[in-house]
Amino acid sequence: MTKLTLAEAAKRALLTEDATEKADITAELAAMWRNGEITEIGSTDLPDRPGRPAKPELLAPNKMPKRKKGSVQGRIGLLHALAHIELNAIDLAWDLCVRFPEADMPRDFHDAWVQVADDEARHFKMINKRLGEMGAAYGDLPAHDGLWQTSMDTAYDILPRLAVVPMVFEARGLDATPPTIERLLAHGDTESARILKIIAHDEIAHVAAGRKYYEYVCDQRDLPYYTTWHDMLRKHFRGPLKPPFNDEARYEAGMPPDYYQDYVLELPGEADDL
Repeated sequence: MTKLTLAEAAKRALLTEDATEKADITAELAAMWRNGEITEIGSTDLPDRPGRPAKPELLAPNKMPKRKKGSVQGRIGLLHALAHIELNAIDLAWDLCVRFPEADMPRDFHDAWVQVADDEARHFKMINKRLGEMGAAYGDLPAHDGLWQTSMDTAYDILPRLAVVPMVFEARGLDATPPTIERLLAHGDTESARILKIIAHDEIAHVAAGRKYYEYVCDQRDLPYYTTWHDMLRKHFRGPLKPPFNDEARYEAGMPPDYYQDYVLELPGEADDL
């Protein structure tokens, strides 16, 4: 019997349409990688789009309805948006793990992104369970498709993918989550706040992994870290990096202000509109 390769496992997770099943399969496949049931990395053709459930309806980011902050429905809307982000993050982790065999990354790179996929699956299930406790479920509200589409703009090379997905998208989560937790606590939603605290803790490791292997590829190509990152953002990231930043969490992830402060200062007119 031919053993499953990591690339085939990733493709299986990516093509799974049901959101909860995708999270469950991810946890199962990650365990198989950790315990040695999957050993070979392999390669395969990966989909341009992952499997998705029939709902939620996907809208352009500028067509998304505004949430009413503070109300129960507003908190459901927040959690639904976070569940959608986590579902995308499962697919993004699997995709990054095996899309770039030509980069010849070390085995611990694959270890790291399998763990990220597993974490994101756990996050999705926690948020979806919380939605159920509030009388809702993932798919009840519309969501936007910008995250996956932006990531696919970097499918040609591992360096911009690392620069944009973990080091911009996930790093923005480090900035946004603490004030979100404070708002949830102010409205007495301690359970949702507890879940977000777990996610915030895990995301530091995810950003750190992205930064570590971004720098690894830069070293291979004899490129400077900061200015190369800025070049990647100008090409692939729409809009400025928006302060305020969670400098403490970013520093813990190995992203000191030297990475992002100069880039913000290059775009003074953009950041002033916050």
